[in-house]
Order: sequence, then structure tokens, then C-alpha cells
Amino acid sequence: MKRSRLLKTLRFIAIVLTMVIAIALIQRFGIAQLRSQVEQWGVWAPVGIFVLRFTSVIIPALPGTAYAILAGGLLGFGKGAAVVCFADICSCSLSFWLSRRYGRNLVKRLVGEGFMYRIDNFSQRHLERNFFLMTGCLMTGFFDFGCYGVGLTKAPWSKFLPALLISIALSNPPFVALGAGILEGGARLLIFALLGVFGLALITYFVQRRDKTA
Repeated sequence: MKRSRLLKTLRFIAIVLTMVIAIALIQRFGIAQLRSQVEQWGVWAPVGIFVLRFTSVIIPALPGTAYAILAGGLLGFGKGAAVVCFADICSCSLSFWLSRRYGRNLVKRLVGEGFMYRIDNFSQRHLERNFFLMTGCLMTGFFDFGCYGVGLTKAPWSKFLPALLISIALSNPPFVALGAGILEGGARLLIFALLGVFGLALITYFVQRRDKTA
């Protein structure tokens, strides 16, 4: 319980710091000038966000949600969503493969002993028996742990991949839209983002409730 609270606290602090830095840059340079600077970086801007998001999944302690919001703010909704979704497909697939190929010992070295309890928790939920529960878990804020956890089960790749693609398609756009809506002032994007985040919160609630009653 103490470790869970510490993990949530660290993730929250990291997200807040990322958003504070982003807001400070916007206040200093302005969104138009900042966007112009990002465009001058060319391909390196989306590559940089890809690396940040990719790393945040491979090392689950890092704040992946903040990078999704940042991607929407700097790259816009369309390009930002594409970069984040591609990063998640690559990183989640790698996490699953590493876990399946090398087992618990390697995963423990990657994420540290302090975070292995979260991965063990996912691997013990019998996710391979329930496709919808697997998909729901991958849509929660702990999807990065979930990928390692599913890799430790007997779930085949042919079952994991569709669940991963569905979860990415449904869970990423709201957070990218939130960044794009806040920084661009788009009312429609903000409404879509808030509804999406609310929906994801409901999914997380039902998944956690399902685990408790299982």
C-alpha cells in the first residue's frame, strides 16, 4: 500500500513539473512563437516526443500522460496523436516481448524491485482468459505496467495485439486533445478531451472493481 501511494505521488509530481515547464515556456515565448520554433526543428520535434513517450512506457515510473498532453500542445492534435500512438505501439510491444522472452528477472532489472509489485499484480489477474478485461487494463493509467504483466501470462501475441491497438486508439486521443485544446483554446477539443478522460476514469473504476470481485 505504501509503495502504491509513493508511486502515484511520484507520477503526479512528475506530471505537474512537466506541465509547469510547458506553461512557463508558453508564457515566456507565446504559443505562436513556440509553435514556430517547433516547426523549425522539423522532424526532431516529433522524434523527441516519440523518445520521451517511448521511454516512459519502458520505464513505467516516468510520466507518460504528460508527454501525450505536451504532444498535443506542440504538434497539434493530428500529428501529436500519431506520434504518441506509434510510440505506444512500439514500446508496449517491446515491453510484452521482453517480459515474454526473458521473464520476470529482466523486467525487475528494468523497472526496479520497487515497481515489480505492480507488474506482478497485473500478471496474477488471469488477463489471458478475458480479452475485454485485458483491453480495459491497457486503457488505464497503468497500461505500461500492464504490458509487462500480460507478457508474464500465457496470453498469445495474437490476443495481446488487438487489445493493445484498441486500447491505444481509445485512450490516447483524449489526452492529446486536452493538450491541443488547452494551448490552442479549442472548445470542441476540450469538450472531447474532458469526455474522453471521464470515460477512461469510468473504465479504470470498473476494471478495478472487477478485479476486487474476481
